[in-house]
Amino acid sequence: MITPTELFTFMAVVLGMFLVPGPAVLLVITRTAQSGRRTGIATGLGIATGDLIHTLAAAIGLSALLATSALAFTVVKLAGAAYLLYLGVRAIMAKPAPEEASATQRLVPSMQLVSPLRAYWQAVPAELLNPKTALFFLAFLPQFVHADRSAPFAQFVILGLVFAAMSAVYSTLLVFAVGPLGQVLKRLTWLVKWQGKIIGSIFICLGLKVAMQKQ
Repeated sequence: MITPTELFTFMAVVLGMFLVPGPAVLLVITRTAQSGRRTGIATGLGIATGDLIHTLAAAIGLSALLATSALAFTVVKLAGAAYLLYLGVRAIMAKPAPEEASATQRLVPSMQLVSPLRAYWQAVPAELLNPKTALFFLAFLPQFVHADRSAPFAQFVILGLVFAAMSAVYSTLLVFAVGPLGQVLKRLTWLVKWQGKIIGSIFICLGLKVAMQKQ
């Protein structure tokens, strides 16, 4: 199985990768500023769930298909881009809460608040449909899987669980760092008025970035 030294090396490399902001980090930050810590944490858990699914896909060969098939890569890429664009357009078109709404609802338009459960289920496909993530698991995880040892599939699963756990912890720490900033932003009435447009634009930019990825 995996030795402690190999596991420590794996965790060090993963931590270094987390420190480079990507679509997943931006999604967690956006959801936290938009709907609070619980939603931000749920988003991180959704991303971690997507990573686990990628691990299983890598273990059974789906990632290999994405690496060798231009058609499969394009289909997954466009599906992920379309989903992010959908979230962006929906956020931009959301209407503010009526004047008689509560003070909290007036600070953040009710149509733009996202429940933790909904954020979780939106984050899962957002991470799952990122072809770069699938290709990362194909290229990175096998470096720590030794076919000459017992149960290569189990090694994949263990590494995936470690990766997902680190992802969830990192996202949670990020949420608590971003949370206070979100409270400050809610007090800026002009920003509240435009936050749907800003958040929607972020999602659209992420979607375009995914769409332009090359295999």
